[in-house]
Amino acid sequence: MGYLRINNLVKTFNRTEVVKDLTLEISKGELISFLGPSGCGKTTTLNMIAGFLDVDGGRIEVDGQAVHLLPANKREMGMVFQNYALFPHMTVFDNIAYGLKLRKVSKVEAKKRVLEALDMVRLAGYEKRYPKELSGGQQQRVSLARALVIKPKVLLLDEPLSNLDAKLRQEMREEIVDIQKQVGITTIFVTHDQEEALAISDRIAVMYEGRIEQVDDPITIYNQPKTDFVSQFIGEVNKIQGVVVGGENGNESRVNFYGDEQLLPFQLRTNEKLDFFVRPEKIVITQKHEGEGFQSIVIKKMFLGAKTRYFLKVEDKDLIADIPNTALNPHSIIEGSKVQTFWQAEDILPSRNVR
Repeated sequence: MGYLRINNLVKTFNRTEVVKDLTLEISKGELISFLGPSGCGKTTTLNMIAGFLDVDGGRIEVDGQAVHLLPANKREMGMVFQNYALFPHMTVFDNIAYGLKLRKVSKVEAKKRVLEALDMVRLAGYEKRYPKELSGGQQQRVSLARALVIKPKVLLLDEPLSNLDAKLRQEMREEIVDIQKQVGITTIFVTHDQEEALAISDRIAVMYEGRIEQVDDPITIYNQPKTDFVSQFIGEVNKIQGVVVGGENGNESRVNFYGDEQLLPFQLRTNEKLDFFVRPEKIVITQKHEGEGFQSIVIKKMFLGAKTRYFLKVEDKDLIADIPNTALNPHSIIEGSKVQTFWQAEDILPSRNVR
């Protein structure tokens, strides 16, 4: 049984269901990310868990106790907001201690816990400063300390890093994970950033149009997407078309991709024309015009540091290949040249019309 259980959760705005019969169980101490595009329902779901929005249907339980009818201040949850939501007229100390004051924690105990929280987020000595005297990253640490100091049962983070620059964002996400593991707190992290979710999560719940499309660990989400939306939303993919030219046995079919035939582990009807997906980093190109694969033309290339992105044309289709510069010298291939192109059969991601 999960520590945090969400059963058949529903939220409606103006007769439109924005969260649709959502069910999910989260283990104690787990960090799970709600990942999806804007408008998919992830923040609405988080706000229902926090108690900032009423539930129109379903049930939320924490450690076996129903909380969905309780006010937000009775749910024992800590919230970190996208915009930090610090009180500008209060010092760092008073901002962090605010929740303890509401809970009537003694001044001695409150001081002890605030200083411990400041030390945890590496802001010891900053207690007398005001938010305007802090950087964005420091303000986010104060917001995190304020959420943790009340010792909540669940930590909720609503796109907490979106206002930070790229380098600081990466540093902060690593710190959040370190603190989360140190405290051992059950955490939900809302984000639309795929790399962020893949980097920090024990599991990812990919959401689309108010529903969860797939819940899995990051490696499974990336390599074994269960729906076309997950295939195309997580990372990048090339949509390729293949024609089924025959079957080897009951569980395999031979598919022709632009003149190259591959044996795939799917039972398909001969002569079917179907869509598949392959990720850019799974495509291989060589200057040898023989062997496996098919010929394509390099339309454009883009140097990206550790890799080069090649924009290819095969027949009337566009492909993108990401090739490490350790595997292929980008200076050796010029735009307009022909290259041999291929991928391994095990790197093909099936579309829904194949399953």
